[in-house]
Amino acid sequence: MKKLFITLIALLVYVNANAITVTITTDEGFNNPALIEKMQNNLSAVLTEINNAYESNSILNTAGLKMDEHAKTMLVTLWDVMHFYCDDEEVVDRCWQLKSSYLLRKIPLIIDPQDEAFTKGNYQEAVVEFDKNGTIIDFRFALEAQLSESMERCGSVVEVERRMIILDYVEQFRTAYCRKDMNFLEKIFSDDAVIITGKVITTRKSDFNTANAKIVYNKQTKQEYLRNLRRAFLRNKYIDVKFSDIGDDDSANGGCPGISRSQNNPNFYGVRLKQEWKSSTYSDEGYVFLLWNFTNENEPIIEVRTWQPTYVGTGSNGEKKKLAEEDIFNISSVEDMIK
Repeated sequence: MKKLFITLIALLVYVNANAITVTITTDEGFNNPALIEKMQNNLSAVLTEINNAYESNSILNTAGLKMDEHAKTMLVTLWDVMHFYCDDEEVVDRCWQLKSSYLLRKIPLIIDPQDEAFTKGNYQEAVVEFDKNGTIIDFRFALEAQLSESMERCGSVVEVERRMIILDYVEQFRTAYCRKDMNFLEKIFSDDAVIITGKVITTRKSDFNTANAKIVYNKQTKQEYLRNLRRAFLRNKYIDVKFSDIGDDDSANGGCPGISRSQNNPNFYGVRLKQEWKSSTYSDEGYVFLLWNFTNENEPIIEVRTWQPTYVGTGSNGEKKKLAEEDIFNISSVEDMIK
């Protein structure tokens, strides 16, 4: 009996050591303490289970968590690709109120993909979405704080709620690569989507034996791109995609460094991103431009995706040469591809 008592005490200490307290802050106009308490308790239970599973290197037990099936699937498939944990005993975040849901955008996580080739200790924030009853309906990786803040501040080109929706879909798009979610990627691309990928080709001049570098572009259909992507998913144990700074996209003409709106079609929005791709077998970095079609508000699709390498050759001093700003795709040049 004495040994059993000691075992139970140890178990209680173990669980409490991984427990996470969640505190949600709201704007002054929001007055629903019962709902806030539900959201706090539900997210606390999820983060605590994540920490328990990480500590014991086991599968996530989502049976008792207040999450719908979609959110559970999102969380479990992320966990299958890479493990993570919350390193903060108390998480404090602001609640964003949308038309039919609530968002927490900065849940701190530490990523450990269980692979020696991947550097441990990568900081990552998660986005958690709740329905009107406080049930968690989505769990995904967030964009970097600097990027999301830039997109949220985006001037008068895009209205506030539309910016938040675009930001939400860009986060879902990025998480789909990390989850190897072919179903989502199949739906998010238009059937007539244009995929442009740039590759640096180096040629040598025979007279002086000097090297010249240029980008050669490859155009793919949606099905060609997804077929190649499916092979990449099968080849790699993990895939980690990050979007960071977005550069300067037509800001001189009143545009926005985060999101630009088409002058020809008010339902088309362009998002330019810096992408880092890391996987078990390959890594690169470059510029991604996404042309989103919001004709159907509930199911926006991507009409064009472009990728260009950050660097093109080397300069006379041996340093890498960045792709010139005027050569990076923007909404004007991308729209020409689908005319």
